[in-house]
Amino acid sequence: MTITIKVNGAARSVDADPDTPLLYVLTNDLELKGPRFGCGLAQCGSCSVLADGVEIRSCQTPISDVGQRAITTLEGLPALYAQQRKLPKAPDLHPLQQAFIDEQALHCGYCYNGQTIKGAELLSRTTSPTEAQIRDHMNGHLCRCGTYPRIMKSIQAAAAKMSKEG
Repeated sequence: MTITIKVNGAARSVDADPDTPLLYVLTNDLELKGPRFGCGLAQCGSCSVLADGVEIRSCQTPISDVGQRAITTLEGLPALYAQQRKLPKAPDLHPLQQAFIDEQALHCGYCYNGQTIKGAELLSRTTSPTEAQIRDHMNGHLCRCGTYPRIMKSIQAAAAKMSKEG
């Protein structure tokens, strides 16, 4: 069956069974590298994407459930940021992606996609999140390397940079 979904601002058609997990369509059919297979049970967060700006776990979301929602993957975060901020052009990286690099929060890469997607969701709603708000919001996203303090610093640094930009 041909199914059309909107991914990173573009309509994409794929031939897939309606019960196929969104993750498989994104990674196998559309060859996107951001969402990752982690646990397959929607418990780790590595498969996270945004659907109309709200995080969902793509490993457990059938493609038929996506409907007309706009899906944003890690690759689409800079364009989403530009759209949210009404910037004339998308930056190379979302501020949170850059903060992950600057704070050296990346180690094995298992959690990077989910942590960044969930953090970007928070930063789109809360301009200056407290440590407690960050901890609460990020709960349920696992990091095998235990870089939670660096992830926290990354989100705080991105929030500070974004608030300076206006």
